[in-house]
Amino acid sequence: MEMIHRFSHRLSSISIVEKCFKNSINKQFVRNPNLGTRLNHEKSFKSRVSDLKPAFNRNLITIKTFSTSSSSSSSTARAGWFLGLGENKKPILPEIVKAGDPVLHEPSRDVPIDEIGSEKIQNIIDNMIKVMREAPGVGLAAPQIGIPLKIIVLEDTKEYISYAPKQETKEQDRHAFDLLVILNPKLKKKSGKTALFFEGCLSVDGFRAVVERHLEVEVTGLGRDGKPVKVEATGWQARILQHECDHLDGTIYVDKMVPRTFRTVENLDLPLPLGVPKLGVIRS
Repeated sequence: MEMIHRFSHRLSSISIVEKCFKNSINKQFVRNPNLGTRLNHEKSFKSRVSDLKPAFNRNLITIKTFSTSSSSSSSTARAGWFLGLGENKKPILPEIVKAGDPVLHEPSRDVPIDEIGSEKIQNIIDNMIKVMREAPGVGLAAPQIGIPLKIIVLEDTKEYISYAPKQETKEQDRHAFDLLVILNPKLKKKSGKTALFFEGCLSVDGFRAVVERHLEVEVTGLGRDGKPVKVEATGWQARILQHECDHLDGTIYVDKMVPRTFRTVENLDLPLPLGVPKLGVIRS
């Protein structure tokens, strides 16, 4: 914080983006597997990622330690990915914020339209995409990297889907879709039909819980180019959109989970407790 203040004369007038960042710089983070993948396939997927990237620790991101005589210099290094003030020329990706951090439990702010094309907002989006894919995950909201702004990114690929049982993905109505970037999203539920499935979150490491979600939603907002976007989604894509939009309201999936279904990924395939509804579409 001290170092950011010291360099403030190098920046133009402080925007809402920078104000948001100042509130979230001193965070400690950790990573977690992608949304809703079962244990056996999750392990297989992790191992394959590890094989492709031997130097990558699949559970944690290691931040390079900068040897300086001032503690404020390390703050600058951590902030460098966002403000361009770091001493290391190589980009350092932000880590994923863990549940309990206030930024995950408070509403986010709209991105000012006149700032969407700015280098700072575009850098946030680029880093969100990189972090989501490195995790790997199928969605990420800006608060998950400590930025309380209404930005979400999501993407589901054929490769990700291939690691889950075919019967499971069929029941979830899960299909691949290209990268989506939505700023200031507004979500509308299109039908009263809902479904119960296990969900996970990159901010809740190693756990899952059953969450009821609507099967059809419509999301409107702005793309990274500032132009209006509209997404009509069903099934698993609709679930991902609801999950990410919840983050922007300060809600994580455990706030909506079905009681007594919270469990570790190791226990994911164990029977549900008596009285808990079965997984799948809820028949009215």
